[in-house]
Amino acid sequence: MNKFLKEFKDRGFFYQCTNENELSDLLDKKSINAYIGFDSTAPSLHVGSLMQIMCLRLLQNHGHRPIVLLGGGTTRIGDPSGKEETRKILSEIQIERNIKNIQKVFNIFLKTNNPKLKPIFVNNYKWLGKLNYIKFLREIGRHFTINKMLSFDSVKLRLEREQSLSYMEFNYMILQAYDFLELNKNKNCLMQIGGSDQWGNIVNGVELIKRQTKNTAYGLTTPLITLASGAKMGKTEQGAIWLDKKMLSPYDYWQFWRNTDDRDVIKFLKMFTDITISEIEKVKQNNINDLKILLANKATEMLHGKKDSLNAEKLAKTTFKEDSSGKNLPNIKINNNIINKNIVELVSSIIKDISKSEIRRLIKSNGIKIDNQTIVDEKFIIDNELFKKNGFVKLSIGKKKHFNGEKFWARGYSASTVGFNEQQIKEYVRHQEQLDGDGSDEDGKF
Repeated sequence: MNKFLKEFKDRGFFYQCTNENELSDLLDKKSINAYIGFDSTAPSLHVGSLMQIMCLRLLQNHGHRPIVLLGGGTTRIGDPSGKEETRKILSEIQIERNIKNIQKVFNIFLKTNNPKLKPIFVNNYKWLGKLNYIKFLREIGRHFTINKMLSFDSVKLRLEREQSLSYMEFNYMILQAYDFLELNKNKNCLMQIGGSDQWGNIVNGVELIKRQTKNTAYGLTTPLITLASGAKMGKTEQGAIWLDKKMLSPYDYWQFWRNTDDRDVIKFLKMFTDITISEIEKVKQNNINDLKILLANKATEMLHGKKDSLNAEKLAKTTFKEDSSGKNLPNIKINNNIINKNIVELVSSIIKDISKSEIRRLIKSNGIKIDNQTIVDEKFIIDNELFKKNGFVKLSIGKKKHFNGEKFWARGYSASTVGFNEQQIKEYVRHQEQLDGDGSDEDGKF
């Protein structure tokens, strides 16, 4: 088996492939160009896209050239795959601004110093924006049957649930296939990589290339990553783990990986770090907390650099000590009117996506502390006296989330998050009993 495909499988990236044996032989013989498409629906990608980025990184490490397709055209349409409702339409200015910002991430993960391997960036609006509708229908549309299009999961699930599917979205799969054709003709692209939910779209592209050019192209898909909890990785709008430090600090990024479920650690070491498979096999029996720190350090170093990674680890060590004041925590403002109100109001003002009843359940389970002292009364008042000693207070929620509130004279008060995001806090509440019995959190290690 080809070395790239073998490591692709060993790291857990492999799901399906068109004509695997033939592709393996081809990759043994020569370097190829392969692409992955990324729509530009936000100013940054999040960890839900990270496995695809790591696939391009692995491809490049094995001597092949990655093509990064930034979907200026398809973002204007909207991919129905995995969506229960029509995507919000963004302005053209927003889309182009997003593309420009997203490209910066790829320049971090991919090598740019080798002319033969440096990534090729393309924007599919360049060709999709010029399409003549009648000509497109005659030359491209005729290869796609309604019968087959209705059989794809992205369409079928929406229709079965009686959820609307716009004609615009329905055309997305044809446009993606056309992208592959354009890249095959103009960039000598021989392979498309994508998530398993894109299998139908990718196969359409392979078949379209065969019909239009007689060329052979290949499709390779990855599994959809779910956390051990069952949640889809990085696919929530609330609490998204962004890859842009302006949208998520290196520390919070480090904490995301440090708080990985025990059951996911080895899998994520393979997928989201450059540590060799053989080295992972050697260390996989080590203390689970040490492995989590290794994962957090390597993943953060890859995106933010070694300095930010080490600083995040250092801050975590001081923050999670029981006697730590939390004076080094970053700050965000809270409303001045919180003073002289109770602890429930304080937490509610900081974490918008948590109900007051959930906060009360946290208090009853001894899950909230002020300056390392457990709060047992939901009527506990936040007053000026709390700030007199240090000028700030440390608020801890659960075992892993901490805030630092500081008095700013006439400007009110501030608080900062340094651990779990809001969605994770909600998950903590729902599974409080389970977490209380989690050995990896009970041993006193951060």
